[in-house]
Amino acid sequence: MPIEDLKEQIARLPEQPGVYLWRNAAGETIYVGKARALRDRVRSYLAAAGLSPRHDALLQEIAAVEVIVTDSVMEALALENNLIKQRRPKYNILLRDDKSYPYLQLTTSEAFPRLQVARRVEKGGDFFAGPFLPAKLARRSMALAHRLFGIRSCNEVITGGRGRPCLEYDIKRCIAPCVREICTPEQYGAAVANTRLLLEGRNDELIATLRDRMAAAAGAERFEEAAQLRDALRTVQILRDRQQKVATAQLGDRDVIGLKVGPSGGAIQVFAMRGGRVVERVELATEPFDSAQGRPFDSAQGRPFDEAPFDDTQGRPCDDAHGRPGAAPDADVLQAALQQFYELRVPPAEIHLPLGIEEAEAIETWLSSRAGRRVRIVVPQRGDKRALVELATRNAELSYRTRFNEATAAHFDALETLRGVLGLAALPRRIECFDISTIQGSETVASMVVCEDGRMKKGEYRKYRVRGSPLPDDFSAMREVVRRRYQKVMAEGGPFPDLILIDGGKGQLSAAYDALERIGLGTLVAAGIAKKEELLVTRDSPEPIVFADHDPALLLVQRIRDEAHRFAVTFHRKARTMRDLRSELDAVPGIGPRRRRALLTAFGSVAGVRRATREELDAVVGPKTAAAVIDYFAKSL
Repeated sequence: MPIEDLKEQIARLPEQPGVYLWRNAAGETIYVGKARALRDRVRSYLAAAGLSPRHDALLQEIAAVEVIVTDSVMEALALENNLIKQRRPKYNILLRDDKSYPYLQLTTSEAFPRLQVARRVEKGGDFFAGPFLPAKLARRSMALAHRLFGIRSCNEVITGGRGRPCLEYDIKRCIAPCVREICTPEQYGAAVANTRLLLEGRNDELIATLRDRMAAAAGAERFEEAAQLRDALRTVQILRDRQQKVATAQLGDRDVIGLKVGPSGGAIQVFAMRGGRVVERVELATEPFDSAQGRPFDSAQGRPFDEAPFDDTQGRPCDDAHGRPGAAPDADVLQAALQQFYELRVPPAEIHLPLGIEEAEAIETWLSSRAGRRVRIVVPQRGDKRALVELATRNAELSYRTRFNEATAAHFDALETLRGVLGLAALPRRIECFDISTIQGSETVASMVVCEDGRMKKGEYRKYRVRGSPLPDDFSAMREVVRRRYQKVMAEGGPFPDLILIDGGKGQLSAAYDALERIGLGTLVAAGIAKKEELLVTRDSPEPIVFADHDPALLLVQRIRDEAHRFAVTFHRKARTMRDLRSELDAVPGIGPRRRRALLTAFGSVAGVRRATREELDAVVGPKTAAAVIDYFAKSL
């Protein structure tokens, strides 16, 4: 694998905390990870080859490695999160929010800034505050800034030369920078500075500023301005005191997180509790494998590959708490959710999780630095707090079923069952099924249908006319069709199936394997589905695999087999119909559908054509074709 070429570079990496970035041949960042010891962590990837297809997919793309050394694991954690946000590498877990929470944008890039609601942070020099949760707090804060400081809300180009102010000035929601005689640029600049202090939550500084300005206005006998500043001062003091009360632990400020990860992806529910009650619910989701982006699909959990803990004793990654390869653990998804969710949000004093995470201490430190106070990550074990976590988890399960729908989840559950019982290295996402249709060896045809992720892909169905002996049996027909199919797949470079289903028992399965081995594809996995008994037969097991009557895996296999049977029977009926419609005239050289139709119209039947004279035939199809017809029937006498 390409990563082998990096052995010498990896051996020289420092044994310090930091972030490593895997790049592909095009220089694109395809994975970002953090490490307590960079050299040990990066070197462990050398032993990951062959562990599973998803590891190989990453390793095959690696062309270069870059590392960034940090002073601590906490700094590595923050840097990793920033790099994932900026570069969105396709092998990292990426979560999507079900809501877009508003920001407040102070357009400081303008000469006379405005305050408005924005849905995302954009570059350009403006100041952004937020996001606001719940969303209504954004408009309340904006209304407060208009009322306290008179920041404008219009889109007008301000020059100061307007003759009179608008209604906003009259209702005391704007200090009218559009009229130079009423509001100077310096006065408006002071209002903008105060607004920014309010949005940044620096209420103590704002109170001191307002108190100084009020005293100055009163000293200059500008009593109306001093009264306005007094009212603004009182409002900000009330707001500060209210925020301090709400921030106390007794009132129960915390976020409660529930998690559900399944074959189709993952759903995360965040209950934001403020003042002892739930004020908002946020949903995050991870997506299953995206073939368009080429993101590897995790065979056991249905999630994109993310960094998994490594087994130091074996020098290879193990993917869950029990050391089983193939599945990214739920804790990895939960940790990614914490990093991405609080990237643009101020965390509360406590965050309650359904399970522990590996880097809890580092994430606590990172969150505390963002909040400017202590933030604790807690895994409640009993009582009301645990009950809230379980409630959030139940909501996450409901969200999972709703988002990915039960049918899709059942499909992936069925594929996971097949993977287990057949001992496959990866989820059988692409299944191809063959069926033979014939009546006593006459007009033998075959069908091949394709199922991907539990859904039939009719655009990739194929049908075959068996070219063997005049009366081929099912075994020789299956051998021929499987050989023809996968010779073409090899020539085109794929796609190869994860599982081949054969409608039949041991005999048809052996014929299929015989064809695969002859063309060098004996490593592909095939299974037969026997009729009536509905048993799954394999080459390696003497005993058939028996499923419960309503097992999702059996229902999926039956559906694929029945579709292959339907497609084969439909083609066979069409072939018989075409055979019955064929005329003896089709064997005459130079006779096509148009001339055949002309002859049958002129003479009524093949017998009439046989009895026709050369002159009569010349008049219908010309002398050359007439001679061919007479010669053909003369030879058949």
